[in-house]
Amino acid sequence: MKPNPLVSICIPAYNSERWIEPTIKSALAQTWKNKEIIIVDDGSTDNTYKIAKQFESNILKVYSQKNSGACVARNKALSLANGDFFQWLDSDDLLSPGKIENQIINSDCNSQSSVLHSSAFGQFYYRIKSAKFVPTPLWKDLSPMEWLLEHFNNGHWMYTAAWLVSRNLTELAGNWNEILSRNQDGEYFTRVVAASQEVKFHSDARSYYRKANFSSITSNKFNNALHSIILSKNLQADSLLKLENSERTREACVNSLLREMFRYDLNDELVAIVHKRISELGGIVTSPKNKRMFEIVEKYLGTKKAKKIKGRIWYFEKLLNKFWEKFCSLLFRDGT
Repeated sequence: MKPNPLVSICIPAYNSERWIEPTIKSALAQTWKNKEIIIVDDGSTDNTYKIAKQFESNILKVYSQKNSGACVARNKALSLANGDFFQWLDSDDLLSPGKIENQIINSDCNSQSSVLHSSAFGQFYYRIKSAKFVPTPLWKDLSPMEWLLEHFNNGHWMYTAAWLVSRNLTELAGNWNEILSRNQDGEYFTRVVAASQEVKFHSDARSYYRKANFSSITSNKFNNALHSIILSKNLQADSLLKLENSERTREACVNSLLREMFRYDLNDELVAIVHKRISELGGIVTSPKNKRMFEIVEKYLGTKKAKKIKGRIWYFEKLLNKFWEKFCSLLFRDGT
C-alpha cells in the first residue's frame, strides 16, 4: 500500500505536431503531483519530436523509435515506466486537471489492486467547450462480466484515456498487440477488464477524446484496417470466452461480430471468417434492423451500395460538424 503512488502517463505519438502541445500541457497540469510522463515518438516525419523535446524535464522524458506502429510505441513506453498506475493518453487527446487525482483518491492506492478505474469522457473536435459528455450503461460501477456483456451486446465503449490501470492489472493483461493496426485499444482493454476484480466508475474524473482524426473505412483500399478490426473482435471474443464460456457469452460474441460485419463493406474473405466464427459459436447470421430509409435504398440498390451510401452520409455529417467547430474555434479563438 502506497499513500502517494507514482502514476506513469504514457503518450505514443506520430505526426501529431498540430495537437501534441496541448496534450502535453494537460498531462503536466495534472493536480496529482507524483507523476512521470513518457512520450514515445513513432518515427514522425513532422515536428512532433521537436515540440515534445521542448517540454523535457525531470518528470517528462521523450524517446524516439523508427516507425513501427502505435502498439510498439505503447509497449516501449510501458517498458520504460516505473509507475504504480498507468494513464494512457493518445497524442491528440486531453485530460482535465483533476482527472488522475479524482481516480486515485477514490481508490486504495495499491499497485497490486485488481480494481480497474474508468471515468467520464467527452468528445470534441477543436473546442473543449463543445465537448459532449453522453453517459452510457458503462458509466457506473460494474463487475467485469457486466461490463463486457454490455460492451459486446450493445457496442458501448470507453476510450483509452478514460482508464487508470494498476501495475498489477497491467502485468496480468500483458503487452499491447503489435499485430493490430485498428481497434487496438478495444482488444487491449478487453483483456484488462477481464483480468480485473471490479470496474469502478469515477464521474468527477474527466478527459476529452478528440475526433478530428477520423476516416471512413468504406472501400477495398482499407482491407488491412478491416482485417485488423475483425481480428481484434475475434481476439476480444477469445478473452471473454476464457473468462466464461457459456450460452450468454457466446451469444454476446455473436452480437459483436454481427455488428462489425454489417457496419463495414467486408470483402468475401472477411465475410467468410466472420461466418465461420459465428457458426463455431452456435450463432446464426441475421441482418440487423435498419432504419426505413436504409431498407428502401437496400431494396433498389442492394446491401453493399446501401452500406456505402450510409457510410458516406456518416462521413460527411462528421466532416460538416468538424468544419463548423473549426470555424467557431477561429471565431472565438478558443480552440486547442
